[in-house]
Amino acid sequence: MKPLFARKLRLRPTIVALFVLLTMPVFLAIVALTYVSNEQIARANADAMIGRFRTEAIDGIQGMFNPIKSLVRSAAMVGSQQPDFYSDNRSLKYLLSVLLHSDKLVSIYVGLADGSFRQARQINPAVKIQDKLPPAEVRYAYRWIEPPRQSPPLDHYIFLNDEHDPIGTSEQATTYDPRSRLWYQQTAQNGALAITDPEVFAALGLIGFTIAAPIYTDGKVTGVAAADITLDGLSQFLAERKISPGTLSYILDTEGGVLANSDRTKTYANEDGRVALQHITSLADQLPALAYSARLHDSEAPYSFSYAGTQYVARCSMLPMRFGKSWQLFTVTPLGDFAGAFERNNKLLLFWGLIAIAAEILIIYFLSAVVSSPLERLALKVAKIEDLASHDLPPLRSSIAEISVLSKAIETLGATVKSFAAFVPVGLVRQLIKSDHKLELGGHSRFLTIFFSDLEAFSTLSEEVPTQELMMRVSAYLEIVTKAVDDEAGTIDKFIGDGVMAFWGAPALLEDHAWRACVAALRIRQGMEGLNERWRSEELRPLNIRIGVHSDAVLVGNIGSQERMGYTVIGDGVNIAARLEGINKEYGTRLCISHSVFKEAGERLCVRPIDDVAIKGRRGKIPIYELMGAYGAGPDLEPDAAAVRLARLTRFAHEALVSEDFAEALSRYHEILAEFPDDTVARELVGRLEGMETARRVPVQAAE
Repeated sequence: MKPLFARKLRLRPTIVALFVLLTMPVFLAIVALTYVSNEQIARANADAMIGRFRTEAIDGIQGMFNPIKSLVRSAAMVGSQQPDFYSDNRSLKYLLSVLLHSDKLVSIYVGLADGSFRQARQINPAVKIQDKLPPAEVRYAYRWIEPPRQSPPLDHYIFLNDEHDPIGTSEQATTYDPRSRLWYQQTAQNGALAITDPEVFAALGLIGFTIAAPIYTDGKVTGVAAADITLDGLSQFLAERKISPGTLSYILDTEGGVLANSDRTKTYANEDGRVALQHITSLADQLPALAYSARLHDSEAPYSFSYAGTQYVARCSMLPMRFGKSWQLFTVTPLGDFAGAFERNNKLLLFWGLIAIAAEILIIYFLSAVVSSPLERLALKVAKIEDLASHDLPPLRSSIAEISVLSKAIETLGATVKSFAAFVPVGLVRQLIKSDHKLELGGHSRFLTIFFSDLEAFSTLSEEVPTQELMMRVSAYLEIVTKAVDDEAGTIDKFIGDGVMAFWGAPALLEDHAWRACVAALRIRQGMEGLNERWRSEELRPLNIRIGVHSDAVLVGNIGSQERMGYTVIGDGVNIAARLEGINKEYGTRLCISHSVFKEAGERLCVRPIDDVAIKGRRGKIPIYELMGAYGAGPDLEPDAAAVRLARLTRFAHEALVSEDFAEALSRYHEILAEFPDDTVARELVGRLEGMETARRVPVQAAE
């Protein structure tokens, strides 16, 4: 059975938490009750405002269309009373006066049964008329087409300025016939006033509605009077009549196509003379799409929904049948526009209530510190000991005897663990601290990367340099190695005189252990170059480092006896890594890695092949490489152009060597020496190839 509390509770937070648990429910209940009441009031106000807007909008839309309907009926009545009135151009001034009567109109015209057509319309000087731009001062135009005879009729224009004075003319043969247009056919067929669906105005290049009325003569339809209003005009009407700043209003057709919208964005397109309305659910703004999808079918009642953390109220209702079109008025408004005052009161209540509770919590928090603070400081010190983190926390002095004794015990524990970690890999110490297992002998096989480093000619140096100076210089070298290994999550196994053994991949698993070992080796080389430069300036002899790196499956674990043991790795792979460090001496290199390391780290390394060497105790030969740089480990480790070229030239020479074309190999190594005369690898292989008595190369065997 699990304990009631899986985690141990801390004293000080527990005291504060108990107070909060006792006071917060009451406070939150008061806030919630107030919030719910205010939201209900705001929602009722929103529903009422939307209902009022629906009524006013419907009346407004009808009020917008009714005067235009009256003007069209009047124009049709004139044609009925005077059948020949629209047969000549005396009617053009009358049509212009009708056009000027309403700023919503863009055109008014009459088409007769004989095919004649007369129109007064607004003109945009930037739009071409009959393939050419009209005069720059144009504002209006008269247009007429006489009844077609044998030849195609002419389409005549007289351009007018703001004073309605003629300023230019234009005419062109046309195929336009008003009798073939939808507005004419629909009105003539129904015999009554009609509002068309959205269509493209052929002469204007605009999209909108046509309001048309029939002209009767002797009981027969002899023509149609019509006026155009654009969709933009309807959108402007909605934009001028918003419930609140955040309200969105739409007029939709029966299929949900957007005829007009309050934000006045373009929701239609002209596709080869056919109007394509954008559906409400396909607008760029997802809000109206979500609102329309959530509407109540067969109901015009307001409904609520949430979007992006905001509450909205929406309503979709049909325009009255007497309007003549089955259009829908769709409104979406944020509830926050109606709940502003209530929300401010809620925020004030919440703010000052939280301030009061926070003040009480602070008082209780500081009072509880008298007991809990010393214990928390000791707990922090223990946590730092567990993480093996350095700290400068002073010893705790307390007047409470039990806390004072506990403080001294923790100080002793910290010193002991720190001393232990100086002799044992830090990762192992951290693992032992955090686990419940005892330290036991044993190990397991794991594929990891082993690292060996050593100083060149250290025995000679130790005889020439005073002991104190030698200790100082070796310590500086070991500091560089230790920091580089630690920075790349490696484990230092041991210091062997001037040598260092380290490995990657244990005790913590690392997927990129070979890469990290190579980066650490490059950083050590870089650090030693800086150190040697400083020593040269002090007229001291530099220390040259040799490094060998190898990846292999080895045994890792606690090796030794019950009384004394060490965490280390053993196996053939360890021996190979050590011998790779020694083989640097044969070729004059500094960083030597095996093929398994190159295979693991991949193409992120810049290497050049040295040779295929035989390792004592192994049957086959091992390809070895000189590590020259790394890509992606920082600009300071990137190989320069010379290193990249040297690596490429060495690969060409090595390919000839491997294929036993020794003459070609010798030639290519000579080319390397010609460009890089100080290259020790090329010099060694040239000497060996030149000294060969037969075509069979004697392989180099790595030193023990």
